[in-house]
Amino acid sequence: MSGTPPPSAERSASARSPARRVALVLEYDGTAYAGWQRQPNVPTIQAAVEEALASLVQAPCPVVGAGRTDAGVHALGQVAHFTTASALPLDRIHNGLNALLPHDIVVRHAAEVAPDFHARRDARLRVYRYAVLARPRPSALLRRYAYHVAGSLNLEAMQAGAGALIGQHDFAAFRVTGTSTRSTVCTVRAARLERRKDLVIVTVAADRFLRQMVRRIVGTLLAIGRGALPPEAIGQILASKDNQQAGPPAPAHGLYLARVVYTPDRLP
Repeated sequence: MSGTPPPSAERSASARSPARRVALVLEYDGTAYAGWQRQPNVPTIQAAVEEALASLVQAPCPVVGAGRTDAGVHALGQVAHFTTASALPLDRIHNGLNALLPHDIVVRHAAEVAPDFHARRDARLRVYRYAVLARPRPSALLRRYAYHVAGSLNLEAMQAGAGALIGQHDFAAFRVTGTSTRSTVCTVRAARLERRKDLVIVTVAADRFLRQMVRRIVGTLLAIGRGALPPEAIGQILASKDNQQAGPPAPAHGLYLARVVYTPDRLP
């Protein structure tokens, strides 16, 4: 942990009071973590935030995240909530967490929300972005934050393939083997590509995502961009429901949970 705990006078202000629910918007570099979800014997984002909160409010404080990002995946706008009986003012919670958290996790925003607000269940849309560095040579600075592709990519073909993702589909073909879920149906609201100098940014927004879904979509789009698959392959792969038909998952380090969208009355 970095920084120092708040002074004892601030700790005394955390006397018990009626429970409050607080939402956090988190930014983090996922390089050193085994993902969001707490796991035994490995560092995770959830564990780091819960440990900082427990130190701050002097009580165990479970945290619920909007999305369970995988090992090595980053976030620009992960949303999480917790309930506390601490009387610490909101700004003390916000600043205290940033003092206690490691430097690769930052609380961008903190807000008191309705007692029944739920970061995961109330989310209406999750927006993921994937960064591809498309140039002949890799980058010393972006090696942890963008996937380097040396060959040329046909972005028009990739965008044509991405268009087939939009709408409600069974995405069984784009999930990792061995995961169980009650449903593999997701509704994709947006799937687009844009070039920013040497970077190609793939953005996918959906009501829910399966494990490794975005990375497998990107891997398939890259195969289209290289000419190994035609754009219409996306529709065929979706219809097959066979994840052996999709391209290999793109590496985790290029993926970001960019934003979680809520209805206006549930905004954190």
